[in-house]
Amino acid sequence: MANTSSAKKATRKMARKTAVNKSRRTNMRGQLRLMEEAITAGDKSAAQAQLKLVQPVVMKSASKGIIHKNTASRKISRLSARVKALG
Repeated sequence: MANTSSAKKATRKMARKTAVNKSRRTNMRGQLRLMEEAITAGDKSAAQAQLKLVQPVVMKSASKGIIHKNTASRKISRLSARVKALG
């Protein structure tokens, strides 16, 4: 347990940041799940539309430090390739 007032404040800040990051990560994962469903359905137009929604969410997660920027780029690249392979 934190003893000093500054350590207690740091703990409170960490809890707030963790809640925000968890919300952002959950949102990103939900968008990726919708993307997977669109690809699995085989509907290229729906998958392309969903990709336009997923891309900024994933990149914003990278800029906020939720995931590494290379991980975000890799996810977008692989999703783009899968959408391109449809149809």
